[in-house]
Amino acid sequence: MCVSKTRLAVFVSGSGTNLQAIIDAGIPNVEIALVLSNNPGAYALERAKKHGIPAEIADHRDYSGREEYEKRVLELLEPYEVDLIALAGFMRILSPYFVRAYKNRIVNIHPALLPSFPGMHAARQALESGVKFTGCTVHFVDEGVDTGPTILQAVVPVLDDDNEESLLERIHKEEHRIYPEALKLIASGKFRIEGRRVLAVN
Repeated sequence: MCVSKTRLAVFVSGSGTNLQAIIDAGIPNVEIALVLSNNPGAYALERAKKHGIPAEIADHRDYSGREEYEKRVLELLEPYEVDLIALAGFMRILSPYFVRAYKNRIVNIHPALLPSFPGMHAARQALESGVKFTGCTVHFVDEGVDTGPTILQAVVPVLDDDNEESLLERIHKEEHRIYPEALKLIASGKFRIEGRRVLAVN
């Protein structure tokens, strides 16, 4: 019996290391149907090309505002019949309009243990706060910023001699490990959402 795979779109803006981790993981129940970037120069697009994955570019600078831009992104997604969207270094905040179109079907990875250190420069925030541990969080995207239900987390110690670069390097290693795990869980459908928690079910 042929089991259909979850068709995944990965949104990228930069080098695409999390995209590469998802590709390399070879998640059995997930097919990367599309890589979409707002940055025509993103190296992630080269990664997609190398692996024969369709790619689309929607440069936000070509549009008059966020609504016009997101309408175009939705148009680009339509022919690919996407089931799930993974934000992987996508440097755009999605509007409630877009999030509602894919409610509970957009996931993101954030370099901190949410709800601590949301928004930009999470590793820098962790260092400045004096915490001994930080990490990364895979979460559903809701209409807030880094406020959606938590799917998976990984803990990373903050070392006494860390700077932002060294801390981020260790956080990224954990991101590359847990993002494919989270996508596998979501694609399986074996979960339920209770408030801000995502619980695995049999």
